[in-house]
Amino acid sequence: MLIQKEIESYWESRADVYSQSIKEELNSFKREAWQDLISKHVKTKGEIKALDVGCGPGFFTILMSELEYEVTAVDCTLDMLAEARENTEAAGYSAQFLKGDVHSLPFADNSFDLIVCRNLVWNLVEPKRAYKEWYRVLKSGGSLVVFDANWYLRLQDTSLEEENKKAAKQAQQLGYEDSATQTQKKECAQIAKKLPLSYELRPNWDQEALIDCGFEEVVLDFDISAKVWNEAEQIRYQATPMFSVAAYK
Repeated sequence: MLIQKEIESYWESRADVYSQSIKEELNSFKREAWQDLISKHVKTKGEIKALDVGCGPGFFTILMSELEYEVTAVDCTLDMLAEARENTEAAGYSAQFLKGDVHSLPFADNSFDLIVCRNLVWNLVEPKRAYKEWYRVLKSGGSLVVFDANWYLRLQDTSLEEENKKAAKQAQQLGYEDSATQTQKKECAQIAKKLPLSYELRPNWDQEALIDCGFEEVVLDFDISAKVWNEAEQIRYQATPMFSVAAYK
């Protein structure tokens, strides 16, 4: 599928920059903040088998390893996986790393107690198919926790587009640099135009989709930004707050 190739190529090109950003996150308040958000949704007692889908450079892989979970990390790009492995080993942990399609995972039914992802679902070609697959590999009593934002809803909402521009200008005036170049921003926006969740209001969409996939309970938090973003992020992304979706099987 051509769009999937575009997605993989784009994130391959950003692997080193994102790897540096998670090293900064690991040395900030975010480490404990994210661990608190993840662990509070775990209902299983005893040993936890966790799946980090769309693991990127391994931020959640490290955090969950630190929580003493047995972690498997999956990503569609080899460069991100290489960064994730290096970062996890540098932190003193080990995990299983696999290149794969999160829409079609190479695991048996009922394999994991916990599945987590951050800033992934908006980027999926077939998000509901992915949710069905994650439901399949999740154990009964397990939890799926999704962290994301309406990153490109502005493509169809002109008021959001204006808010986004004002926020970006404000961040720039305060001296907060953006890691993405103008060319990269344009490339990402072109990809987003071809993705279904750029045109859906979330997390409302997620709640409906997850219930339809079979999850018994879905809990939404519409804005977790203050808990996990620094000042620069809260200013730059104020028009697109980060939300969480916790679904229980």
